[in-house]
Amino acid sequence: MTTSQIVFAIVLFSGLVVVLVIVAASRHKKAASTEIELIGAIGLVETTLEPEGSVLIRGELWRARADLKIERGRRVRVVGAHDHLIEVEPI
Repeated sequence: MTTSQIVFAIVLFSGLVVVLVIVAASRHKKAASTEIELIGAIGLVETTLEPEGSVLIRGELWRARADLKIERGRRVRVVGAHDHLIEVEPI
């Protein structure tokens, strides 16, 4: 293997490592601070809330809880949040 081939292999490997690190670092995760911003947001029930299920809000699926049963497909408003569980009410 020539010197230029070794240098090329090192540069290629380094580039691959950088790309993998960037991809791993950019994985989307819900931030705890986002929950406060959800108060008042409108969402769509994905799995029936009885009393818990899931709601789609701004393209993210959230665990949700309601005081009464809310069927899939209904629109809801976020009225509270604790950790990663949101409280909703029907609109």
